[in-house]
Amino acid sequence: MYAPAPAAPDGQRHPAVVVGGGLVGLTLALDLAQRRVPVVVLDDDTAVSTGSRAICVAQRTLEIFDRLGLGSRMLAKGITWSTGRVFARDQEIFRFDLAPEANTQFPAFINLQQYYVEAYLVEACLEAGVDIRWGQRVTAIDSQPGGATVTIAAQDRPYSLHADWLLACDGARSFVRGSMGLPFVGRVFRDRFLIADVRMQAAFPTERWFWFDPPFHPNQSALLHRQPDDIWRIDLQLGWDADPEVERDPDRVRARVQAMLGPDVPFELEWVSIYTFRCRRLERFVHGRVVFVGDSAHQVSPFGARGGNGGVQDADNLAWKLAAVLGGAAPSLIGTYDDERIRAADENILHSTRATDFITPKTAAARAYRDAVLSLAATHPFARAMVNSGRLSRPCRLALGGDSDAWAGVRPGDPAVDCPVGDGWLLQRVGRSFTLLAFGSDIGPVPGVTVVMLPATGLAAQRYGAPPGGCVLLRPDQHVLATFTHHDPTRIQAAIAACLHAAPAPGRAAPGRAAPGRAAPGRAAWERAA
Repeated sequence: MYAPAPAAPDGQRHPAVVVGGGLVGLTLALDLAQRRVPVVVLDDDTAVSTGSRAICVAQRTLEIFDRLGLGSRMLAKGITWSTGRVFARDQEIFRFDLAPEANTQFPAFINLQQYYVEAYLVEACLEAGVDIRWGQRVTAIDSQPGGATVTIAAQDRPYSLHADWLLACDGARSFVRGSMGLPFVGRVFRDRFLIADVRMQAAFPTERWFWFDPPFHPNQSALLHRQPDDIWRIDLQLGWDADPEVERDPDRVRARVQAMLGPDVPFELEWVSIYTFRCRRLERFVHGRVVFVGDSAHQVSPFGARGGNGGVQDADNLAWKLAAVLGGAAPSLIGTYDDERIRAADENILHSTRATDFITPKTAAARAYRDAVLSLAATHPFARAMVNSGRLSRPCRLALGGDSDAWAGVRPGDPAVDCPVGDGWLLQRVGRSFTLLAFGSDIGPVPGVTVVMLPATGLAAQRYGAPPGGCVLLRPDQHVLATFTHHDPTRIQAAIAACLHAAPAPGRAAPGRAAPGRAAPGRAAWERAA
């Protein structure tokens, strides 16, 4: 528990205000603070989240957290897993292994309860100087061309503040989204699922187990995951007609779990929740100076671990752009967050929708197809690729154009690839600004760019597909901006300028009033004074 904050003086102005102190809001706030952006976080609660929630942390998300100083801590606490097993009734029909290439700092996934991640983020935010205001409920939003005025109900009295940029990270039931009258587009699936966090000492291996029509839960599906501290996550499909209030009854939940585990396995219930699959998003994520991030912008089903990972990657995409704009870059740069993260959300929604349709078929034809695939998968390898118990999260390849040389390796838009370098890891050498990976030639310093010299041959060159003398230009979010077969300072600086002064997409208004492409006037006053 955290102490509720008292009301602040009325009318104070802040460069960035985050509404929502959960996983995504805290990640965004920490990233901004480490980029020297003063940030206020408003949260109506006084504690981190309860229950496991977004437990599967993907490799790319761990790399983001590592840049923020938390990757090793999460890896040490989390449960590493790579193997998944899929069952039809009581028969295993196939298994898969998500283990990444050898010589990577982080595994494909760890399991770590969301409340641990949030607690680590709170500590890091406070160390970085983030102004976290617990027990602060936002009651009104007045969006304006130059920002937004926020009215807040505090412990002792209401007050207001002005945000140059208001960042809505207040989840699926976003007050900010509702107050602005912004609807979701997409689908709500007619089914209900039970989540139970169970404390037990069990002999199950550290694997992801998924059942279609298991003997202990006929005609439905089930999922089992291990977490730290002898906590196990169990998801059980209930059907659309299930009464959520009835299904939350602890005795009823215990009976379902006991049927799954067997009569002789002791356990304790830690947390129970009922949820419905939703695959939908806002039409746009950027509305003037109000930007939606994470579940306030988009929703997917839990199978596939795309919600929390997608939200953290939203924050990673937005933070450096907002810091650049507050430092003088063209406000139209924020429009690229809209374009890029809508692309990622659509990719996640597509995979999530396909998984949901397979797990919970709603027509006779869909069920016949699903059952035929399951019956074939045990003995026919071609059918295993059709089994969909949730395609697990991977980072989105961004659609980045511009001047670049093609080669048979990474392409613009790909996330950077890690590998061991010396006594550390390549991504740990990547700066917070633009970074140039130079393979096999000493190019010397490049103004405004972190330069990482790498051998012309070896593991790094192999993973990037780089020719001798080639260069890879990375954005501050560690996505490839451009590839060059040789060092060309003019093209490198032009690529960076085009990135920072990107014009809005056709038909999209820039989120600020600055003319697209105007020269950056230098660092903002608040940054110069920091």
